[in-house]
Order: sequence, then C-alpha cells, then structure tokens
Amino acid sequence: MNRENKRRQYEKGYYKTHACSDSFTCRVCGRLVTAQGAGSSHRNHCPNCLHSLHVDNEPGDRAADCGGIMEPVGVWVRSGGEWAIIHRCRRCGHISSNRVAADDNPIKLMSIAMKPLTQPPFPIEYLSEMTARMGGDGSLMGAGCTKALPPEE
Repeated sequence: MNRENKRRQYEKGYYKTHACSDSFTCRVCGRLVTAQGAGSSHRNHCPNCLHSLHVDNEPGDRAADCGGIMEPVGVWVRSGGEWAIIHRCRRCGHISSNRVAADDNPIKLMSIAMKPLTQPPFPIEYLSEMTARMGGDGSLMGAGCTKALPPEE
C-alpha cells in the first residue's frame, strides 16, 4: 500500500464505510484475533479477554501515540439495548467505549457487569445498619420475604 492510499484509509469516517479485516495477536492473553465471528465489520478488542490497544483518538483514525493496553473496566447498555464495553488505558487513563462483539466471552462480560455489586465501596456488613436507619427492620430480606437470614453473630 503506498503512502497516499494509507493516508486515505485513516481519514475521518473511513472506518464507517470500509471493513477492517486485519488480524492481530492479543498482547494480554496471546490469542490470535480475527475479524470473523465479530458480528460486525470491525474488530477492536480481543473476544477472549476483552482487552484492546489505545491506537485511536477518534474511532478509526489510528492517531494515538500512546499504544497502551485498554483494560475492560465496565459495561453499559446503549439506548437500543445493545451492550458496550468501557475500556480504560493503563498507560494514560484514556476512557473509551466499544460495542460488544457477537463472539465476546459472555462469562467475562458478566463478571465485569457484576463487579460493582460484588465489590461495593463500603463494607457489606453496613447494609443491615443502613436498612435499619432508613426505617427497615435491619434485615437484608425485604418486608414481603418469608425466608429469614441466619442470626448475626
């Protein structure tokens, strides 16, 4: 590919109309990642470990000088119900969002989605105390639940 064609490839918006069929080896888990199976014409993260590389300032421009590893730190649901992965660069802290691919690891996606619930920013034991302060009976079960929790020690 000559220099002129390479420059044209990375013009703003080019990625929206041209498929990316490049393969790469994941720098985190070492797996070969191909475009097949993604469910779209663009593959921007590893379907196994969900990590990516910080190569773009804007989608498809390949203008980022950082090159750091983009770690999956969260997921969010777009207005149409489609999931997206939130990536944060380990080197510079840049945050970006990428659509979930059809062949992404569902266990890894769910573990990222559940992380805020399994690691709250407060000790889990405070839930009983907070419930009591808000007018509840202090139990972790709702008022309509019949199954009681074992007594606290």
